[in-house]
Amino acid sequence: MFPPSVQELVPVGHLAHLIRDTVREELDLTEIVDCYEEERGYPPYPPAMMTALLLYAYCQGIYSSRRIARACEERVDFMAVTALQKPDFRTISDFRKRHLKALGNLFGQVLRLCQQAGLVRLGHVALDGTKVKANASKHKAMSYGRMRTEEARLASEIDRWFAEAGRADEREDREHGPGRRGDELPEWVANRQQRLQKIREARGALEEEARAKAAREEEQKPAPRYRGGRQRKTPPGVPPASAQRNFTDPESRMMKTKDGFVQGYNAQLAVDAETQIIVARGMTTSAADVHELIPLVTQIKENTGRQAKEISADAGFCSEENLKELSRRHVRAYVATGRQKHGGACATDEVRPKTGARAAAMRLRLRRGGYRSRYRLRKQTVEPVIGQIKESRGFRRFLLRGFEKVSREWDLICTAHNLLKWAVAIA
Repeated sequence: MFPPSVQELVPVGHLAHLIRDTVREELDLTEIVDCYEEERGYPPYPPAMMTALLLYAYCQGIYSSRRIARACEERVDFMAVTALQKPDFRTISDFRKRHLKALGNLFGQVLRLCQQAGLVRLGHVALDGTKVKANASKHKAMSYGRMRTEEARLASEIDRWFAEAGRADEREDREHGPGRRGDELPEWVANRQQRLQKIREARGALEEEARAKAAREEEQKPAPRYRGGRQRKTPPGVPPASAQRNFTDPESRMMKTKDGFVQGYNAQLAVDAETQIIVARGMTTSAADVHELIPLVTQIKENTGRQAKEISADAGFCSEENLKELSRRHVRAYVATGRQKHGGACATDEVRPKTGARAAAMRLRLRRGGYRSRYRLRKQTVEPVIGQIKESRGFRRFLLRGFEKVSREWDLICTAHNLLKWAVAIA
């Protein structure tokens, strides 16, 4: 029932053919292939095929290894990529985890293909950040203040249970004899002990982070003298009671979005205004975007070999230091200096605008531009890209855990986006 050649499974010019041939002929997979050095026991599936399979799956909005494995058995477009081979979900998952860093590094190679196709103009680049849910529940997080209270309560409760269990053992020994069973601790005691251990580990991690932060602050500047007024609620080296830590993914953070709070990460993007190609990407555990502007601008030049002429960004990226650095790099900036009012006519209709000489000059630049301001390119550049990733391809939550793995997973998402834009352009 299948055609004699996999080339005929899907029509000529299909995305499956393009990605398979691009990975095989255009991308340098040395970092992946060199991991297999044994003369015998080579991988059962070619690394190039597995790489093409993952990239094509991400382009189709399929991220779960089980769903990818099912697609290899049911969808002819996936069969065209794998040449009718059917790796199971564990093979796909292990390949992705083993070569996660190398797969993330393909972002630069795909971006260079986009450059060769003339898709990277850098006339105007828009920056933005978006909160993406972590592979962890926000209900599995606990604040430092509650940790201390809960730890004391659980410790007292466990001590009481141990005492009750001891009295029960003595009673059963008298009733059944010392050689009879009945001396094991109840299962609920062990479960409570395990929860207590997790709480103590999380509390220790928060205290260690607070001590490290206090040590860095001590090295950078002398301790301020108390000159009256409100003193610090917590001494240096002690985390505040509101500091939280998640038990499932400790490196993720609770972040506020327009739809409420999520346990996640803050993914960063820099997008070319003319072609919607992602020219730089980043990841942070901070809900604020302000510290990510300069790293993104620096990465643009590292990835493309030249700097963007203009950039636009929302008020989350605005600070005197950022505006000063952009001026030093001769990048013309259009950065909002305050949050836009609901129904505001332009970027200058702001709530709580930033203060400072450079912020005032930026506010004047945006006001003079009015409806023709280059700042308006931001909403039609980077926000549609976020919509394509989250809505069109359904990427709402990371599959992996930990900052390093999540960063590489975001690289794969951005690579797939650029591949789709490149495929449309050269079609």
